[in-house]
Amino acid sequence: MKFLWGVAALAWASASHAATITVNPGDDLAAAVQAAAPGDVLEIARGKYRANLLIDKPLTLRGIDRPTISGGNRGDTIRVTVPDVVIDGLIVSDSGDSLKDQNAGIYIYPGAHRAVIQNCYLSYNLFGMWIEKANDVWIENNNITGKREYSSPLRGNGIQLYNTKGAKIINNRISFVRDALYVDVSHHAVFKGNHLHNSRYGTHYMNSYYNLWENNDTYYNRGGLALMEVRNQEVRNNRAWGNSDHGIMLRTLQDSVIEGNVVAGNSRGFFIYDVEYTAINNNAVIDNTVGVHLAGSARNEIEGNDFISNREQVRYVGSRDQIWGERSGNHWSNYIGWDRDGDGVGDVPYEANDMVDRLTWRHPSVKLLMASPAVQALRLVSQQFPILRVPSVVDPHPRMRPQYEEWSKWRGKYFPG
Repeated sequence: MKFLWGVAALAWASASHAATITVNPGDDLAAAVQAAAPGDVLEIARGKYRANLLIDKPLTLRGIDRPTISGGNRGDTIRVTVPDVVIDGLIVSDSGDSLKDQNAGIYIYPGAHRAVIQNCYLSYNLFGMWIEKANDVWIENNNITGKREYSSPLRGNGIQLYNTKGAKIINNRISFVRDALYVDVSHHAVFKGNHLHNSRYGTHYMNSYYNLWENNDTYYNRGGLALMEVRNQEVRNNRAWGNSDHGIMLRTLQDSVIEGNVVAGNSRGFFIYDVEYTAINNNAVIDNTVGVHLAGSARNEIEGNDFISNREQVRYVGSRDQIWGERSGNHWSNYIGWDRDGDGVGDVPYEANDMVDRLTWRHPSVKLLMASPAVQALRLVSQQFPILRVPSVVDPHPRMRPQYEEWSKWRGKYFPG
């Protein structure tokens, strides 16, 4: 008990000695940071400061009316090497452009745990933030753009997380970088409410476990969300739209939940490869060129999804049928069966890859005849003669109506140009 009282007294004494230091235009900001004591707050007045800052003690840097700190196009603009640093309300710009040295607007070094970066604009940096071996960081409400005139391979990423635990990446807006979020070997993280656009990938995400991805928007990228070599992910209530390749890529993923997402207007809505023991439920897959591109995946639960107006609902190549919707079924907008008992479930199974689908893959011009009686007759013939049948995704309980009532507002959300 005496020990706890001693710790509390020490913390109170430390707080009571913390000072608030005002930095004005024309002052030497780097010298002010160097002279500050641990725990001090530097309030930086509006203006432009040319500095490459090293923060090697717990400090708070708080911008008043959003001052600009420019790194002069060399090195890191701000480098943080200790825990418990707060950076709030600054414009951080003009890092160097060395990919070898990983130049960043804000570089959080190994051991700089519990860093807080909030309400900042990071512009014209190679990497917006590089966060390495630093746990429990909090990154919220920042706007990050890269060196826009650089080609994609020469840009850095918006936020790079490497070998971290417990990160919170919340309500950030990231664009015109290589990958908006690059996540590697980073666990128990939360990614929520971010807007990621006009980059190669909205998120490039590898070797990371036990993470939550919720209520994010990824659009106008080459790929929206790419989850590769991961497990125990929760991907809920996100929107991936207008990406030139895939909306959500699931590659080598296990033991995860993918639910309540809208995936619209992409070249491929979902790309699913080598996925097992995962629930893919209650998603709206709307107006993609290919709704789901499926290969090498099994033992998954796929229920309650709406597949609406995709030019190809499912592109599947395999040696045996994949059964989806065993429990409650999915909705397929091109289902041509009937519901004689009015229970909302089709009386005959839905098959995604019948002979007509295969013909349209090989001969796209056949799509011009999709509504013709001849093509519908061909579908019926292929169902009656198994010798013509190929392995398919089969839904034994196709639902007659979609459950996502606002699906029509997602039509036409294509990649610009």
